[in-house]
Amino acid sequence: MNGFALHPQLDADTHRIGDLDFTRVVLMDDARFPWLILVPRVPDLRELTDLPIDDQRRLLDEINRVAHVLHAIAKLDKLNIAMLGNVVPQLHVHVIARFTTDEAWPKPVWGVGARVAYDADALAERIDTLRAALQPLA
Repeated sequence: MNGFALHPQLDADTHRIGDLDFTRVVLMDDARFPWLILVPRVPDLRELTDLPIDDQRRLLDEINRVAHVLHAIAKLDKLNIAMLGNVVPQLHVHVIARFTTDEAWPKPVWGVGARVAYDADALAERIDTLRAALQPLA
């Protein structure tokens, strides 16, 4: 989709997994939580309601697809799905695997502890697993 660019903050905080039909999928660089972010590849998009209803459905379908993948690979206790946009104005959707044993439980992940960057081996393994599970990716 022409003119799309990932917001610089999202680009700095994440690792690219790939593109689904409608969204770019990125992995948050926080090894404490299996945390994917979907960003519709539409330039200058801020709000869900800015999308036509058919595109809202496409986004929901891709959220559902990613959620099922996280559920399958992470054996999670709870799935958090959120759209905030208070810090990064570009429309993006967080899909976060949660565990009753994680350091933020039962609160939201934001503002709890310090982010733990993936080490190179764990990052490569996580990206490979996600890419394989989300095939086909563009």
